[in-house]
Amino acid sequence: MPGTVLLLAASPAGKGALVDAASVLPVLAAVPPGVLSGTDTANVVELADPLEPQAVLTRLRAAAAAPGPLTVFVTGQLQLDRRQRLPHLALARTTPSTVRYTGLPWHWIREELRLRAPGSATLIVDLHADPEMWEWLRSNPLDAGRTVAVYGRIAPPPSRRSVGVPAYMKAVATILRSGWRPEVPQLHEQALARVGVGGYGDLVLASGGVVAGVPEGFAPRPPYRPEGPRPHTPDGLKGADPGSTGSTGEGDPHSVISAAVQAGRHSEADALAARHEQAAVQAHGPGSEEALHWAEVRADLAMFAGDPVRSCRTWLGVAAARLAAGQAPDGPAVESAVDRAHHQWGQVQDAAMARELGASLAELRSRVPGRRQGALDHVQRQLRQLQTQG
Repeated sequence: MPGTVLLLAASPAGKGALVDAASVLPVLAAVPPGVLSGTDTANVVELADPLEPQAVLTRLRAAAAAPGPLTVFVTGQLQLDRRQRLPHLALARTTPSTVRYTGLPWHWIREELRLRAPGSATLIVDLHADPEMWEWLRSNPLDAGRTVAVYGRIAPPPSRRSVGVPAYMKAVATILRSGWRPEVPQLHEQALARVGVGGYGDLVLASGGVVAGVPEGFAPRPPYRPEGPRPHTPDGLKGADPGSTGSTGEGDPHSVISAAVQAGRHSEADALAARHEQAAVQAHGPGSEEALHWAEVRADLAMFAGDPVRSCRTWLGVAAARLAAGQAPDGPAVESAVDRAHHQWGQVQDAAMARELGASLAELRSRVPGRRQGALDHVQRQLRQLQTQG
């Protein structure tokens, strides 16, 4: 039976773009339809920088209703509707203030695919998140439904005044252009390997789309999601709800911090997070999940502020604290912290600081090699190059 393929690449026009999403379409379009789908033949629908969410919904609905296997490739950026706190895929006319009306609600994708038979639909994504969306992902999975297989990555916001590259999706397309389509889990791993060190900061999505097992059939590695309650509000901090779970609510400190980041008030955001971190340390101890959560928030805030040295140093401290607390070197939270440190280390421009942080990273990498081959070799190779610089 013929398959169906939907190629969707979307990002806002102008300065609002976090990623050059449409640049991947020529590479994907060069792949034979049957290879894209994993079937003998396939019908391919391509949407490049669509303007209207309803137009996307119409194409998605038609693709979901087609018989045979369905593969949806989505490249673009995620933004949060500030009123309802719901994720949207940004389209060509989307701005932070209009995302609710001009973006494609992510739950529309979920709803259109929910009636697909188990194993008949696969979603392959390469997405970039803005700062507010990145914070939302700390405590919320990007749910695609219990029966839909989801593979890909969500990248953190690129550095200021730069536009990201859909490196994961381009790697997928390059592999498929060989004319051979490995099983999707293997395709996913091969693409991650090609992205290499540039993807160490990403949130990796990998779900087989089964009915039972992982709740909601979705198994992302959420960045540093705390398992316990949020820390108590520091004394004197007004307007923050100490019982907040971190995703909604007028008094939620995470929302206040996100708003400060969006407005460019990075010092204010870090000061607020630092007060929560100190309160958590006093209440629960420096190695507690509560304290480590706020340390991780501050590491991301440093990244948003364009300070890779502080971000890397903080992630190194988080990883060391988790190991000292007895967490396994291959535990998701430990691996994520070291991967984040590695990613931020690659952004450090000062050779002396890079050497100093690199020595600590190499020591950690010897204990936490991570899931991507060659991570320790990369650090050691870069350190040797740095030794030749003044």
